[in-house]
Amino acid sequence: MKAINKMTQGELAAYIDTHLRKNGISVVLSGGASVAVYSDHLYVSKDLDFVAQFTLNQSRVNDAMQELGFEKKGKYYRHQLTEYFVEFVPGPPSVGKDPIERIDELEMSTGILRVISPTDCVKDRLAAYYHWGDRQGLKQAVLVAKTNEIDMGSVESWSQREGKQAEFGEFKQLSKKMSQ
Repeated sequence: MKAINKMTQGELAAYIDTHLRKNGISVVLSGGASVAVYSDHLYVSKDLDFVAQFTLNQSRVNDAMQELGFEKKGKYYRHQLTEYFVEFVPGPPSVGKDPIERIDELEMSTGILRVISPTDCVKDRLAAYYHWGDRQGLKQAVLVAKTNEIDMGSVESWSQREGKQAEFGEFKQLSKKMSQ
């Protein structure tokens, strides 16, 4: 097994996710770490956001993370051999008002990673742009759209339900420019 300090963010996420599932804990990777995975680490985030698929038993999570050498510090789990930190977010996994449409399973040398789909990753990043004006979220959504196949129709209909048609137009235009 690869040493923790040699793991990419995606490999570390797969290592943690696989261990958690062995302990009966079901989570899905989301947030900036999913952008890192889908952009082949062109984007780098320092945190791993795992969203609970169901409810989380905090003491089981603590025990499982301690088995991997992570210590809880505030709301994050940290390991002395990596710069990445881990956070667990209450579920169920959703983007805006909609549930996550699809969860992908990616096989890595360190285990199997359950992560929101590229389309849902785009929606997740656009949600930050739509609701908080986060231009970085917009750039991340464009990066994922550029490097992955996404369902643009699904993103558009979700954007309409969020009341963000104009902002979707900007995303679509930027995505087209990036693919040319």
